[in-house]
Amino acid sequence: MNGTVTDAVPRPGQCLRTYLRERGWFGVKKGCDAGDCGACTVHVNGVPVHSCVYPAVRAEGRSVTTVEGLADPVSGQLHPVQRQFLEAQAFQCGFCTAGFLMTTAALDDGLRADLPRAFKGNLCRCTGYRAIEDAVRGVRHTEDPVAGRGVGRNVPAPGAEDVVTGAARYTFDLDTGAFPGLLHMKLLRSPHAHARITAIDTGAALRVPGVYAVFTHRDAPGRYFSTAQHEHPEDDPYDTRLLDDTVRHVGQRVAAVVADSEAAAEEGCRRVVVTYEVLPAVLDPEQAMRPGAPVVHDKGEWAGIARPGANVAGEVHGEAGDVERGFAAADVVYEETFRTQRAQQASLETHGALAFFEPVAGAADAESGEGGERSDRPGRRLVVRTSTQVPYLVRRSLCTLLDLPPTAVRVVAGRVGGAFGGKQEMLVEDIVALAALRTGRPVKLEFTREEQFTGATTRHPFTVRIKAGARRDGTLTALQLHVVSDTGAYGNHARAVLLRGCGDALALYRCPNKKVDGYAVYTHTVPAGAFRGYGIGQIVFALESALDELARRLDIDPLLLRERSVVRPGDDLVTVVGEDSDLRIGSYGLDACMEALREASGAAGPAAPEGWLVGEGSALSSIAAGGPYGHFADARMTLTADGTYELAVGTTEAGSGSTTTYRQLAAAELGTAEDRITVRQADTDAVGHDTGLFGSAGTVVTGKAVVRAARSLAALIRDRAARGGGDGPLTGFGHFAGTPRTVAFNAHWFRIAVDPDTGEIRILRSVHVADAGTVLNPLQCRGQVEGGVAQALGAALFEDVRLDGRGRVCTAAFREYRLPAFADVPRTEVRFAPTADAIGPAGAKSMSESPFNPVAPALANALRDATGVRFTRLPLARDRVWRVLSGAAVRTPPDGRENSHG
Repeated sequence: MNGTVTDAVPRPGQCLRTYLRERGWFGVKKGCDAGDCGACTVHVNGVPVHSCVYPAVRAEGRSVTTVEGLADPVSGQLHPVQRQFLEAQAFQCGFCTAGFLMTTAALDDGLRADLPRAFKGNLCRCTGYRAIEDAVRGVRHTEDPVAGRGVGRNVPAPGAEDVVTGAARYTFDLDTGAFPGLLHMKLLRSPHAHARITAIDTGAALRVPGVYAVFTHRDAPGRYFSTAQHEHPEDDPYDTRLLDDTVRHVGQRVAAVVADSEAAAEEGCRRVVVTYEVLPAVLDPEQAMRPGAPVVHDKGEWAGIARPGANVAGEVHGEAGDVERGFAAADVVYEETFRTQRAQQASLETHGALAFFEPVAGAADAESGEGGERSDRPGRRLVVRTSTQVPYLVRRSLCTLLDLPPTAVRVVAGRVGGAFGGKQEMLVEDIVALAALRTGRPVKLEFTREEQFTGATTRHPFTVRIKAGARRDGTLTALQLHVVSDTGAYGNHARAVLLRGCGDALALYRCPNKKVDGYAVYTHTVPAGAFRGYGIGQIVFALESALDELARRLDIDPLLLRERSVVRPGDDLVTVVGEDSDLRIGSYGLDACMEALREASGAAGPAAPEGWLVGEGSALSSIAAGGPYGHFADARMTLTADGTYELAVGTTEAGSGSTTTYRQLAAAELGTAEDRITVRQADTDAVGHDTGLFGSAGTVVTGKAVVRAARSLAALIRDRAARGGGDGPLTGFGHFAGTPRTVAFNAHWFRIAVDPDTGEIRILRSVHVADAGTVLNPLQCRGQVEGGVAQALGAALFEDVRLDGRGRVCTAAFREYRLPAFADVPRTEVRFAPTADAIGPAGAKSMSESPFNPVAPALANALRDATGVRFTRLPLARDRVWRVLSGAAVRTPPDGRENSHG
C-alpha cells in the first residue's frame, strides 16, 4: 500500500475500500458501494479499479496506490495531475476528487482525447465537469494571493492542497482507534408504507455475538420534533419521533442495533422480529386531500399541522389585486397544469454521524439527559461529529429532544461531501446521540447509498395549475397559481418550500393581479425536504413555460414579453404570500442578463444532425438571500502573536466556496493576503451562533459578519498603533442578522436539437447569465453556476426517484437513479452582469442555489420551439419525448397553439 508492505489478512468478503480505510488511507471514499461513482478509485499494479467492488484478497502480492501515494515519496512534490487539479481548482466539495485524480493519472493519450469515455466510471455532483476537463488539459485558473487585492480575483480555496492529496478530513476520516469501545449502528427499516407496530422481539438480536444493545420506540423520548432545521423551529410541524410505534413510509427507521462491528449490527437487524398491523396508505397528494383518505398524522393543534384531517401539513394563500378582473381584461389567457418529479440531492458523502464523549472541566454531565442515568464520570461532554449544513441548529435540537443543556453538547463537522439542502436536517444525529448516552460508548452511523434514497429526503414533487393573462402588447394582467406539493410522510420544510417557491417566483414579475393557493400534503411516501432552489425551480418551470405560451399566442418574442413585465429598479417585490417587507433590489442586472441572451440567440452555433428539429428557449428567475425573520451569523477575527490572523465562523464548507470568500473579504478589510488567514469553522465552540449554510446565505450573511469582525479588528489595530504599540492578541467581533435581504437574478438560454425518431435531446449551445453583484471570486462563482446548471439538467432530463405501487423507492442506486456524467453535461457559457449590490458584503450576492432554477423551463421552451409540443411534466426523458412525438404532429400548428403533453 503506497510503497509499504502489509501482511494483514482481510476479513472474508472484505472489499479493498474498507481494507484501505481501516489502515488510514482516507483518500479512498465511500460514495456508492456498487462501483457506480468512482470515489473509491485506486490503482492496483497501476490499473485504476473501483475498490468498493474489488475483493481485498485479490490484491495479494500486488501494488496498491491511493491518492496519498501519488506524490513523490522522496521530495514530497505533487504528482503532475495533482498540481493540475490544484491550479484549475477542479473540485468544489472535493469528495469525488481523489477518484478523478486516480483515473486521470492512469490515462493514456487515447483516453485523454476521449474524456467522456475516460470518465464514464466517475461522478461529480458539484462542478459540472468543466473544471475537471480544464485540469486534465493543464489549464490554470488560480492566482497567487496579493495583499489587499483579493476581491475579484481567483484566489485558491484554503483547503485545496489537502483535497488533492487526500489529507482533507470528511466526517469519518478518523482513526477509529482514537475511540475506544466504538459501537457501529445499523437501522432496521419498515417494509410497509403505513403500519402500527404491535410487538417487537429483540431477544434473538441481542444474542448475536458482538451486539451490545437494541433501541426501539420504547427507548425513545416522548417528544415530537421536526427533522428540518430552521432558525425558528415553529416553521415546521412537530410530527416526528426519534423512533415511533407507527411507521408512515417504506424505509422509516424501526429499530437501531449497535454492535462491535457493522456485520454484527446488520445481523442483529435481521434477527429483530417485528409484528405489524398494516394500515391503509395513500401515495398521491391529491387523493390524500379527499374526504375519507387515510390520515397520515392524527395529531392535535400542538403539532402545528395546518389541517391534519385533510393531510395538509402546511398551506399558503394570498392575493394582490383581483385576478378575476385581471383575466377579464386580458386579450389572451393561458391555463395549464405542470408537474415536477422527486429528485435526490445525491451528495456523494452520505448522511452519517459519530457520537462520543470528551472531558470538559466544569461542564454539565451530558449523560444525565433524557432516559439516561447520571454517569459516575461527571464533566464529560457529548460530541457529535456529523455531515451537516447546520451544526448550531442540530445542537439546539439535540438539547431540546434529549433534555440537555447547551454546555453539555458540542456539534462539529469535518469537510462536508456535498449537501444541496439535504443536510439541513437531523436524520442521524439524534439516534447516535441517544445510543451514546444510553451506552456511555462512542457510536457511529453511516448511511448506505440505498438508505440515502429511502431514509433521507428528496425534492418536493409539485403539481402547479397556472393561469396567466396578458394584453396584446404583452403586459401581464393576472397570474394565478394553484399548487399541491407532496411532502411525503413528514412535514419537514413543507410550508417553507411552498412559501419560498411561490413567493420568489412571482416577485420577479410586475403584475397588478396575483393570487396563490398552495398546499403541502402528507402522503405515505419517502419524506421530501430542502433541495437546491427550495421550491422556486418547481414554480419557475410552470411560470416560465406559461409566459412562453402567452408570447406565442400574442405573436411576441418571448424575451420581449419578459422585458416588458419584469420588476425594475425601485419596484416593490410583491411575493403575494407575504414575508417580503425586508426584500430589496440591491443591484439590478436583469436588463444586462436579457441583453446577453439576445446576443446568444443571434450568434451562430454548432449545426444539428440532418433530420433533427432545432429550437431555442430561455427563462428567468430570482431568489432572495436568506429566509425571512432573520438568518444570524457571528464571526470572530483575531490577530495572533505571530502576526497572522485567525477567523472563526460557524458555517461548514460543503463545496460552495464560502470559506474562500470569507478569507477574501477579511483580507480586503485588513489589507493582508488570504494565505495569512486561517479559518476555524463548523464547530459550535467556534463562535456564539450561526443559523447555517443554507438559503443562499453563506456569503451574504456570514460574509457580512466577517466584514464587521475584520473592521472591528482593524480599528483595534489602529488604536494600538496610535498608542505606541502593545503586546498580545487582539480580537474583533462581528454579527449580522440577515436583514434586509437582497435578490439575485439568473437567466438561461438553450439552443437544442431533437431527434424525432428517438426522442434524444442534444444541447447545441448553453448560456447562463447571472446578476451576482460583485463577483468576489470569478473562478468559484463560475463553478457554482456550472454545477447548478449540471444538477438542473439532471433533474430536467432524467433524474427521477420512482416509487412502486406500495410506496417503495425502486431507484435506490446510482445505476438506477441516473446522475449526469461527464458525457451528459454540455459546456455552459457563463457570464456575469456588471453590478455591485448595495446590501451584500463588498457588493456581492448569493450564487449557490439560483443557477439551478431557470434551466428546466429554458430547456422545455427550447423543446417547444423545436417540436411545437408543450411538455408539461419533468423529466424530459428520452422515452417520454419519443412517445409524445410519435403520436403528435410536430412543429407549431398554424394558429400558434400548442399540443400539450404530460
